Amino acid sequence: MPSFYKKPLFRYPIYALIALTIIAVLFLFFYNWLIGLFGILILGAILYFLLRADYKVRTELEEYISTLSYRLKKVGEEALMEMPIGIMLYNDNHYIEWANPYLASCFQEDSLVGRSLSDTSEHLISIINQEVEAETISINDRLYEIMIKRDERLIYFFDVTEQVEIEKQYEDERTVISYIFLDNYDDITQGLDDQTRSTINSEVTSLLNNWAQRYGIFIKRISSERFLGVLNENILSELEHSKFSILDEIREKTTHHNISLTLSIGVGASVSSLSELGDLAQSSLDLALGRGGDQVAIKLPNGKAKFYGGKTNPMEKRTRVRARVISHALKEIVTESEQVIVMGHTFPDMDSIGAAIGIVKVAQANGKEGYIVIDVDEIGTSVSRLINEIKQYEDLWSHFISPEKAMDISTNETLLVVVDTHRPSLVLEERLLSRLDKVVVIDHHRRGEEFIKDPLLVYMEPYASSTAELVTELLEYQPKRLKISMIEATVLLAGIIVDTKSFSLRTGSRTFDAASYLKSKGADTVLVQKMLKEDVDHYIKRAKLIQHTSLYKESLAIASLPEDTLDYFDQVIIAQAADSLLSMNGVEASFAVAKRDDNTVCISARSLGNINVQIIMEALQGGGHLTNAATQLPGITIGEALDKLKESIDEYFEGGIER
Repeated sequence: MPSFYKKPLFRYPIYALIALTIIAVLFLFFYNWLIGLFGILILGAILYFLLRADYKVRTELEEYISTLSYRLKKVGEEALMEMPIGIMLYNDNHYIEWANPYLASCFQEDSLVGRSLSDTSEHLISIINQEVEAETISINDRLYEIMIKRDERLIYFFDVTEQVEIEKQYEDERTVISYIFLDNYDDITQGLDDQTRSTINSEVTSLLNNWAQRYGIFIKRISSERFLGVLNENILSELEHSKFSILDEIREKTTHHNISLTLSIGVGASVSSLSELGDLAQSSLDLALGRGGDQVAIKLPNGKAKFYGGKTNPMEKRTRVRARVISHALKEIVTESEQVIVMGHTFPDMDSIGAAIGIVKVAQANGKEGYIVIDVDEIGTSVSRLINEIKQYEDLWSHFISPEKAMDISTNETLLVVVDTHRPSLVLEERLLSRLDKVVVIDHHRRGEEFIKDPLLVYMEPYASSTAELVTELLEYQPKRLKISMIEATVLLAGIIVDTKSFSLRTGSRTFDAASYLKSKGADTVLVQKMLKEDVDHYIKRAKLIQHTSLYKESLAIASLPEDTLDYFDQVIIAQAADSLLSMNGVEASFAVAKRDDNTVCISARSLGNINVQIIMEALQGGGHLTNAATQLPGITIGEALDKLKESIDEYFEGGIER
């Protein structure tokens, strides 16, 4: 719009000025007609020029508006037809009513009018029906972000191929830090002669260097058993695709020298801060070693973790020195506490209760009162038989309390000892974890990604047969005034016997040492067998479950009742069924699947050691040991549980399992 037209003179005030001029002329005409006549002439001239100027302004304005309208229309047409943005109109039947030429060229077509949306992209109709506002689809090897306006039945297409490629390049080139650890290098090479040690060192170093060169990894040895590796996300993806074959290469190469040398790798990824990457890598390595070594742990900032390897039985690394140090550290923590509360996992077994009794004895040996948290409504048949036996000894039974009472008597100076588990979701009373700051964890399971937050002391030994074995060793280094009764020693021994299947699985020399110590304190093996006896009904139910067994992948036995069966099974019976299957000829691993109640399906897994059932169960939100693991799946059917189990087994045999 012309600037002068914006002035008030050339707007509505002009008419007020003319009216005033006419009044002035009439006033002059009244006094002197000659002067009035002259004023009329002047007024006429003024009106002429004003009206002419107003006409010119109006003409220019109309011309300007006409030009602007034309330009806007032309720009709109060019935007629709020429700009690199795809525009599509469709009808209620999902047929294309109109599309601009740019979009047609994206589909390599002359025109898209009249075609169905499903002909252009199989995802378009489903995206529209899902009522999402934006989505990315692929068209002829190009990526397009689409924006949907459902009220107008309009879709915009934005080419984001380059943007996605740049983002992927950024992701691929992000730095990754890893710590590579030779699990038992110092222990294995300690007794070897110099030449053999040098040969092994040279072969291992050569394997690692060749592996690093093959994938473009910078690797640097920082100690006799530790290496630092620097890579990027793209290389890490390649390593994951290969399932970290270096683990098998190291194991197979060192086997030729009749030694069992394994490798553990902790990886920190997905953050930009180098200090955070280092912390994640160290935390991942600790996690891998805590799970027994011979595996790779990749810990992500969101707390999730990926595991690869871990398919071999871990070598025993515990020493008497470590047990003594932990025992003395536990003694110091106990003496600084007001009282001790011991808690195991939900649906406790004999190992959990035996270990808890052992910790109460540690508290008593240091002059502190100890209590064991138990829920009598959540115990199995074999454990109820154990509890009934304990009830006959009032001095011992008086230390068992309910979760509610534990909450009532706990104070800020109370020490909470968690035994036989390290996962907060599995403890008997999770509120105690939230309430008490002083927490000690004693467990023999392989460490999982879920872990109790900020414990004062952690004693986790996946090489031990049971938590009862670990606690028994701790008892040996407590003050000499410690007195263990027959029933207490018997329950501890029962925990060891149950977890080792009568010393047939996961049994080391230290296991027999612990059993010998308990036997010297009066442990009654006949009473153990009495508590382990089962009812005829349980035997029949277990046989019924075993009767419906099929083989998967030739050597894996899976027992499960038909979907329409209404029988419910105790967890102990399910575990016993898996144990029985493992004794069958040709079975390398066994799985028992059954309903515990209307809402929960339980799976117990066992193996002879060649197959790591812990990894299989962890993929189903469970856990355990290489040879003994389990999980509980709420809200699904037997058939769905079997599908998930077989999927997890398939992923295990293909390589790493991500969780």
